[in-house]
Parts: sequence; C-alpha cells; structure tokens
Amino acid sequence: MKVQQALKGHVDLLVLGVLEAGPAHGYAVIEGIKARSGEAFDLPEGTVYPVLHRLEKAGLLVSEWGEVSGRSRRTYALTPAGRAALGEQRSAWARFRAAVDDVIGGAPWPSTP
Repeated sequence: MKVQQALKGHVDLLVLGVLEAGPAHGYAVIEGIKARSGEAFDLPEGTVYPVLHRLEKAGLLVSEWGEVSGRSRRTYALTPAGRAALGEQRSAWARFRAAVDDVIGGAPWPSTP
C-alpha cells in the first residue's frame, strides 16, 4: 500500500499538527508535512488546500491575507477550538496506534486444543 493511501482520514491531524507551531501559508503547511515526515508524505496542493478551507469553515482555523515577497498569501492559524481538536485527534491517534501495535506486534493468538 502506498503511504499516501494510508493517510486517508488523517490529513486533518497532520495539518493541525503543523499549524500548532504557528501561522503558515498553504505551501508552508505542505512543506512542513513533507519535512516532518522525512518526505514520506508529499501531499499535493489539491489535497491540502481543501482541508485548510474545510477546517477554517469548521472554526478550527482562521486565516488572513498578507504580503510575502510582494505576493499576496493567505496565512492560516489554529483557533482555540483547533487546538482542542488537535488534542482530541492526538489522543484518538494514540489509541488507534496502540491497538494496531497490539494486533500486529507479534504476540501469538491463543491457540485452542
């Protein structure tokens, strides 16, 4: 399975996690995910920008337009609700990861005589 396919349903968590460090424009979010994942997650703009817009519409992010190097860019930042959602999603991910580790961790299934 490709790494990108395994990400389905987890992109929100990755975006919120990158923005925890502070406000960033969309391309910086994409690059942050790529860098923090050791380049395992190279998400296209067509994946990340709709997530940014949806999270903003849900009240988890706010954005503002500014100028960077003579170009207008929209910068996104976590709201208090976004920080809370990040904490909840981190906890859910930790439970999921632990459950998967329990299943695939190599312990044999009890056999029946």
